[in-house]
Amino acid sequence: MLFNMGKNQPWLPLILINLSLITCFAKDRAIYMVLMEGEPVAFREHGTIIDPDSESAKAHEKRLVESHDRILESSLEAGSYNKLYSFHHIVNGFAVHTTPSQAKKLEKADGVTWVEKDRGVKLKTTYSPHFLRLPKAVWAARGGERNAGEGIVIGFIDTGIDPTHPSFSYDPLDPYRVNPTRFRGVCEFGPRFWAGSCNGKIVSARYFSAGAASIIPLNVSRDFLSPFDAIGHGRIAVYKAIYPDVGTLADVVAAIDQATRDGVDVLTLSIGPDEPPTETPTFLNVLDMFLLYARKSGVFVVQAAGNKGPGPATVVSFGPWVMGVGASTTDRSYVGTLVTGDGQEIHGVGLSGSTFGNDLLQFKLVSARDAMMKNNGTFPTGYVEECQHPEALDPAVVQGSIVICTFSAGFYNGNSTVPAILDTAQALGFIGFALVANPVFGDIIAVPLPFSIPGIIIPRLVDAHILLAYYEKQTTRNAGGFVTRYGGRAAIREGRVASFNGEAPMVTRYSSRGPDVLDINLNIPADVLKPELLAPGDLIWAAWSPMSVANPILSGYNFALLSGTSMATPHAAGIAALIKQSHPTWTPSMIASAMSTTASAYDNRGQPIMAHGEDLTQLFPATPFDCGAGLINPSHAIDPGLVLPTEFEDYIEFLCALPNIDTSKIKTITGRTCNSSLPSPSDLNLPSITISAVKGFHSVRRLVKSVATKPETYLCSILQPEVVEESMDLEVRFKVTQAIGNFSFGELTCIIIIRFSQKTVSPNLCFIK
Repeated sequence: MLFNMGKNQPWLPLILINLSLITCFAKDRAIYMVLMEGEPVAFREHGTIIDPDSESAKAHEKRLVESHDRILESSLEAGSYNKLYSFHHIVNGFAVHTTPSQAKKLEKADGVTWVEKDRGVKLKTTYSPHFLRLPKAVWAARGGERNAGEGIVIGFIDTGIDPTHPSFSYDPLDPYRVNPTRFRGVCEFGPRFWAGSCNGKIVSARYFSAGAASIIPLNVSRDFLSPFDAIGHGRIAVYKAIYPDVGTLADVVAAIDQATRDGVDVLTLSIGPDEPPTETPTFLNVLDMFLLYARKSGVFVVQAAGNKGPGPATVVSFGPWVMGVGASTTDRSYVGTLVTGDGQEIHGVGLSGSTFGNDLLQFKLVSARDAMMKNNGTFPTGYVEECQHPEALDPAVVQGSIVICTFSAGFYNGNSTVPAILDTAQALGFIGFALVANPVFGDIIAVPLPFSIPGIIIPRLVDAHILLAYYEKQTTRNAGGFVTRYGGRAAIREGRVASFNGEAPMVTRYSSRGPDVLDINLNIPADVLKPELLAPGDLIWAAWSPMSVANPILSGYNFALLSGTSMATPHAAGIAALIKQSHPTWTPSMIASAMSTTASAYDNRGQPIMAHGEDLTQLFPATPFDCGAGLINPSHAIDPGLVLPTEFEDYIEFLCALPNIDTSKIKTITGRTCNSSLPSPSDLNLPSITISAVKGFHSVRRLVKSVATKPETYLCSILQPEVVEESMDLEVRFKVTQAIGNFSFGELTCIIIIRFSQKTVSPNLCFIK
């Protein structure tokens, strides 16, 4: 468009000013979640769950949406906002994209109870079933692998799904079945997700993008506006709410609301907030409120504990109504090996094939630092030794060689990558490569990645030193230090074969740790144990989207070896589904109790579970803040004997008992008044006891319920911490005998000794820590 720039155009500066104001206005915008007075659809009739497809429910849903629109129209300036979602099934509210000043107006509007800024969210198998002993135990009891979990729907809020993947293929001769009277999910179609993508194994697929699209312009070549997964993180029913470059709470809570309306039995979140809320106690943030009401509606919720370990108070799963899952190792590992010319075997990681001839043939060993191009000037040392740029290396030296690349500043600050090494190797004809640790930066963390050429990462300095010492011994240099003869030889063995002899489980280094906290300052521990338990999460083979836009090294692969609490979470969700199938009337708290009280605190050697610390080679005995109750045990969780039930009102009383809590804030956010509260937050009927500050004498009680099919009698014993006394009627008394200024841990274990009575008074394997 052309404008006349003559003097008789006084309106032109005004246009430019308005455009400038609009630009600034848009830059200041953020997403806000707004909660409203009035019951949502699910709990409109005196708190009981109603059919969302009934005419009365649909009419109420329409009224709620219209009320959200009226609030926005009457409170905010036209053009200053964009409504992203209306929430109406388990929570009454909406998400809006607007400026902080407009959000302040919403806080004062009639009917608005709470406004919270979107903090964003992040993403936090073939062998694990055997490690957890599923095939011969639980699966066999439920009619075999094919029928285990039949009729139970697990909802995944994640990055979507690839319907072409072999893991989700459809067999018309042996179709999967779902119960259409209970589940209401649908398939939304779009790019790469066409009609027929939902096939009975993928039972539903939706996507939520309004929040992401309001933050950044979505790229149609990677941010597909459909349930299709371009990242590789997602799995089934599918609720896509995370995109390659952005994740918003608005999209996530919209997915939670929809999944609950659809009728999922189990809800899995392999995601968590970027940080604790700044304006409220951790338990009272909008995400946790949606999860609380999802549990009230009968959904079992599992959430990744986070990948910010091993430091204390790093968990991002806060509420006691959500099962937070930490990540453990299994006894399976993939070890790469480089064999030197003098027979030394140096171990590392890397999913690659061997050099030609395995280790029967050996090849020239060259350090990238010695292979620097000399006729093009001098390159910086780090530029050369990281093998990132083919132009820095002499092709005549490195071709047909195993090249030693060094972890230097570029890798440390994220500018250098392993895929760039592979590109350099392909361009110059390396026969293989070894990326070794650098004394300047210490040991490095390495995970097995697929390499297109033979390769190995040597993460420990002690091993890197062995290789470099051999190399120097075999290399001849002139007076100027330049190499005149490369005498070292090496071979790389096959690295894609698993071994199964490791000590396991161990708590992984990255798995987030407790204690749970009450606020963002992390200085007030909460009386809730987090994580609740461990599940396999390290080096898990998982279905992967071949596009892999966020991780190019995995492009083209249908499966990837992944690590994280996001890998552990689906294990717990699947086991919850098996328990729900076996016990359809159990509430989510009963399922959670069964999983916690039967978890194992011991490894495959019969020793207490260990945990990785900051030092890669150092192990510590795991505390409950590392591993919760221990490793999940499916076969025992199906038949726990006793459970500790907890209802919605118990959670409200728990919130009301929090120290220094503003009870009006609880009323504002939950809509429930603090007419009564627990004597202490530690009195919430959980299968663990956490007391952040014992002063003098403290007594807690637990209520247990028998779910055994036969009469059982229990004998209880206690492993007491330094500060505990106990009595055997499940009133546990804590008395301070010595102030130690730190947490201590104990355990109450109850074991079945005989079956003859109709009454049970003590819990089976009751884990109290």
